Formats: sequence, C-alpha cells, structure tokens
Amino acid sequence: MSWIKITMKYEGTCIVCNQKIAANETGLWSKGQGVKHERCTEAPAILCAVCGGPAGCTTCEFAEDCDLERVSPACICKKCADDNSPFSSYRKSVQKKFPGLGI
Repeated sequence: MSWIKITMKYEGTCIVCNQKIAANETGLWSKGQGVKHERCTEAPAILCAVCGGPAGCTTCEFAEDCDLERVSPACICKKCADDNSPFSSYRKSVQKKFPGLGI
C-alpha cells in the first residue's frame, strides 16, 4: 500500500525513528502501517536486534558513519541500550539470530 501525505490531526509516533509527530505537522500515513515523518521516508526501517522495534536510525549518533548494509542486523534501539543489562540482552538476541558467530 502506498503512503499518503496528511496533516496530522493528533500527535503520533513515527514508525521509523520512534519520535513524536506533532498535531498539524505534515506526515505520511499508510493503512495498517502507521505514520512517519516526511524526513524519514528515505531512511530504511532498521529494526532493533533485541526487541525488534525501530532502531531509530535518523536519530542515531553514528548515522553519518554507519554502513547500513553491514551493521543493520546488529543495531540496537535507545530503549534497549538504556536497559539495566543491555549487553546481556543484546548478546542473547545476537546469539539466537546469528548462531554461527560463536559469541
């Protein structure tokens, strides 16, 4: 389904960067998928290796230096990174997804 440009009637959350889209701001909407910022249309929807939610590439501190094709399966979102034991959660998830790495 295609994305439709709309003026937001209510505040929403971008499915790409996980940031708020304010009421009266222009966004893109697709039935069954949600809304996203116009600026996030070119950003790929990279998912967090731990929780499976959006990794937030557009707000990532490493965005300028990142090679998305090489590291995207190993990205982690801010919420998971701020967890009590992010390394443990990350390690378990990566071991499950990539058993050949031997970590």
